[in-house]
Amino acid sequence: MRKLKLDELNRLDREEFQNVDKIPVTVILDNIRSGMNVGSFFRTSDALRIERIVLCGITARPPHKGILKSAIGASNTVNWSYVEHISEVITDYQTNGYHIVGIEQTTQSQSLIDYQIDRNRKYAVIFGNEVNGLSSEILSDLDDCIELPQYGTKHSLNVSVCGGIVLWHFASPLLQGMN
Repeated sequence: MRKLKLDELNRLDREEFQNVDKIPVTVILDNIRSGMNVGSFFRTSDALRIERIVLCGITARPPHKGILKSAIGASNTVNWSYVEHISEVITDYQTNGYHIVGIEQTTQSQSLIDYQIDRNRKYAVIFGNEVNGLSSEILSDLDDCIELPQYGTKHSLNVSVCGGIVLWHFASPLLQGMN
């Protein structure tokens, strides 16, 4: 066994990435305080061919130093936009046929372990503030709410770690059969 060299990984270049099919998942980041967390979402979204990131509220935007440091170029490959109010984003995505999924611990949230991805559906997945999570005002707008089961003393994971786990869960079945 040996580690692969970068040229052996057969990764797409920037132009190829722009032209390749993306999975029908949009990431919505609402009031994420840390540019490093935002950059991690860009990097994960590049790796999993997420179609777009929408940044809302106080969420940092490229070329923020923290984003650039942790994204290592992914903020130049992943399509993104900024909309100040998340309610506008939710309305727009609902109108365009997206299933709106919030990541939060609620009285009606489902475990990620049990959440089934429908390959015929488009998803908008919302991640909230590192301290306060999703705004209570948008909970009634969600089609589904997912939480990650946790077995230790802490009540939550870092939002970008949570994002990687959740987005992998969405991407795995949606990437099957794509080039």
